[in-house]
Amino acid sequence: MFTGKTLLITGGTGSFGNAVLNRFLATDIGEIRIFSRDELKQDDMRHFYQRNFPEHSNKLKFYIGDVRDPQSIAKAMYGVDYIFHAAALKQVPSCEFFPIEAVKTNVLGTENVLQAAVEAGVKKVICLSTDKAAYPVNAMGTSKAMMEKVIVAKSRTVPPEQTGICCTRYGNVLCSRGSVVPLFISQIKEGKPLTITDPTMTRFVMSLEEAVELVVYAFQHAESGDIMVQKAPACTIGVLAQAVKELFRSDAEVKVIGIRHGEKMYETLLTNEECSHAIDLGNFYRVPADKRSLNYDKYFTNGNPERSKLSEFNSNNTVLMNVEQVKEKLLTLSYIREEIAAFEGK
Repeated sequence: MFTGKTLLITGGTGSFGNAVLNRFLATDIGEIRIFSRDELKQDDMRHFYQRNFPEHSNKLKFYIGDVRDPQSIAKAMYGVDYIFHAAALKQVPSCEFFPIEAVKTNVLGTENVLQAAVEAGVKKVICLSTDKAAYPVNAMGTSKAMMEKVIVAKSRTVPPEQTGICCTRYGNVLCSRGSVVPLFISQIKEGKPLTITDPTMTRFVMSLEEAVELVVYAFQHAESGDIMVQKAPACTIGVLAQAVKELFRSDAEVKVIGIRHGEKMYETLLTNEECSHAIDLGNFYRVPADKRSLNYDKYFTNGNPERSKLSEFNSNNTVLMNVEQVKEKLLTLSYIREEIAAFEGK
């Protein structure tokens, strides 16, 4: 479905944007547009791909702009077939201190992207959300939850044959920017203790490649208004820290520093309410949008007694990986293998 097509990635200089490029650049896709507000990251990315993939780098086009500015995003939309909307403020502590900034980017920015996509006749938009949007307790999660509401609401008013709009929700992406594993590795290199919030805290874990495949799966199978979720495994933070220590043959001390602003002990990918109508697709769950109108009168007399037997899907009741399983998963990441090689060869 991507042959000869033009793909726009908002927030394209981030971890996810680079993973998408690695997935699609050598295929027969027509053009990939990187939209972001950081000219230095764009310049670094441009030179990296020109240097390492000269035969494909001409497919890459760069657009400076901000999803907060409707005009700048509209200018990047001409001729676009598909969009990965990844632009976001996603650091929990910074959003906690600057919640309005999270609203401007995550909520209003998403509305700007969707409106521009509809007006430009884009065929399909996939928006990236997070497990923190389910039962949110912090500003980042709350802004992402509102983002999801914007997505579903827009899907109700836009014909799917004109522009399909859906959402993927996933947990922690291993080794993405600002995540904990690169922090652990940095602390080991510097001979410092590994700082963890709470060893019993659980988090879903997936690789960047798995995050991209979830988005591709959504492109192929999701209907407009859907929220798509991967059945991801989880582990405790204590197990994750131990796995990193063993991979780097480190005897670093582990220091418990306590939960930070806005953190949960475990994360939820599907709420109990969503589970009532979620559809099991094997490795994924699909949560269809509620397409009822504002006229609720008939639901006082006609309801649906059937309910899925699935209950809340969270990082405590999914498959919990042990140290060896986490090590195995970490070793599938090129970043980890390169860091280990550099550490051992120092």
